[in-house]
Amino acid sequence: MTTIKEHNPLHLQGKFIALVAAGGVFGALARYGLGLAIPAPGAWPLPTLVINLSGALALGALLEGLSRRGPDVGNRRVLRLALGTGFLGAYTTYSTFALDAVHLFSAGAATAAAGYLAASLLGGAAATTAGIWIGAWHHRRARGHRT
Repeated sequence: MTTIKEHNPLHLQGKFIALVAAGGVFGALARYGLGLAIPAPGAWPLPTLVINLSGALALGALLEGLSRRGPDVGNRRVLRLALGTGFLGAYTTYSTFALDAVHLFSAGAATAAAGYLAASLLGGAAATTAGIWIGAWHHRRARGHRT
């Protein structure tokens, strides 16, 4: 009689849940600390913008770099889950972004709110693209290709 070992999906495996949770703790602490350190001029949500854009850049670089090194297994999976899903998932904040936009609109600062939305959305796409480019560049450089 042959025994078939059943594999749980990643999101049901305790070791991977713990990796994401540990990364999330440090990501949330980093966001909190940076949020306190960056001033919000005129109540404009600069801290959230800086945090989300830097997180988008880092996530783009991380995922591109990992994907160029091979399949999502072993240490690459651990890094993706701990740093990407855990740390950067908790570091970046869509809910605060949305709440900041609502606060700006509610305060009658529609132009500032629209600028914040545009900077966040377009800046996030640009930061992610830049991160992907950086990840690809770093991979080529590490492999000895200078193009």
